[in-house]
Amino acid sequence: MKRILISMAIFAFTLAACSAQNTLTEQTGLTTAVPSLYSRPAKNQGKVERLDYASKDYARDSKAITKTAYVYLPYGYDPNGTTRYNIIYLMHGWGGTAGENFTVNGGAIKNLLDNMIDRGDIEPVIAVSPTFYNKNSGSDFSSSERELRAFHNDFENHLMKAVESKYRTYAKTTSDADLKDSRDHRAFGGFSLGSVTTWMAFCYDTDYIRYFLPMSGSCWYYGGYGDFQFKRNVDFIENLVKTQNLDECGYFIYHAVGTNDAVKYQSEEMAREMLSRKTFTSDRYVFYQKSGGIHDFTAVQEFMYNALPLFFKTN
Repeated sequence: MKRILISMAIFAFTLAACSAQNTLTEQTGLTTAVPSLYSRPAKNQGKVERLDYASKDYARDSKAITKTAYVYLPYGYDPNGTTRYNIIYLMHGWGGTAGENFTVNGGAIKNLLDNMIDRGDIEPVIAVSPTFYNKNSGSDFSSSERELRAFHNDFENHLMKAVESKYRTYAKTTSDADLKDSRDHRAFGGFSLGSVTTWMAFCYDTDYIRYFLPMSGSCWYYGGYGDFQFKRNVDFIENLVKTQNLDECGYFIYHAVGTNDAVKYQSEEMAREMLSRKTFTSDRYVFYQKSGGIHDFTAVQEFMYNALPLFFKTN
C-alpha cells in the first residue's frame, strides 16, 4: 500500500503546482511551459566566452591537460564592477561537447537566460557549459561513464577555480574557504549523463554547491546503467544529508524528466525512492515532469525555466 501511495504522489500532478514566477507549493507536479517569446533573442543579450584552463586527466594517469569550457555572461556584466553574480554549471549528455548548452536548438538556452534576466524572473546569472571529456577521452558509453565519474576532481581542483578567479561570482577568492562560503550562490545541473554527473556532484561537492538540477537521469554512485541500485544510492544520499548537516547548511534538488522520455524509468524510480523517505521534504527535494516531454534539449529548456527562479530568487 505504501508503494502505491508513493506512486500516486509522483503521478498525481497538479498543473498549477509550479510557476517560474511563483513559490513552489507541491513536491511533485508538471512543469510550466516556457513562453514562446523566451526562445527568441531578447532585447538585452548576454554573451558567451571561451575559457581554456589547466586540468589533469583524472580518468587515466592524472597527467596535465588543457580543457575548455564556455561561459555565459549576462547583459551588462562588467569585469571591473562591484556586482557579484550567482553561477550555474551545466553539463551535457552522452557525446556532448563544451559549450553545447549555448548552441543547441539555435541557442535556445542562451535566449532563455537572456529573457529570464531581461524580464526579471531571475537576477543576472553566470552560466558555465563545460565537458567531462578531454582530448584523450573515448565517446563510447563505458568511456563516457568513466569520464563523468572522475569529473568532480576537475570541478573541485580546476574548473571552478579557473572560472571564478576570472569572473565576478560571490566567491571573494578561489581559496577553498571562500568557495565553500559562497555555496548558496552556486548551482549544478545536467541532462542525461549530465544528470548522472549532477548526482555525482551532490555526492562529492555539497560543500561548494547548494542547488542541483538533475534532468533525465538518476544517481549512479553505486551501479550504473541497467544496474541502478536506487535504494542503495538513496541510502547513501540520505546518509550524506545526516552526517554533513545538510539540513542545517541548506540544499535543494530539482529533479526532472519528460513524461515521454525514453529513459524516464530511472528518474521515476529514483524519485519514488527519494519520496519514500521523510528526510527529503519539499523544501529539499522535488520531482517534476514535462507533459509530453522527450529526451531532448526542449525539455531541458523547460526544466531550467521552472527551476532557476527557485534557486536564484529576485530581490
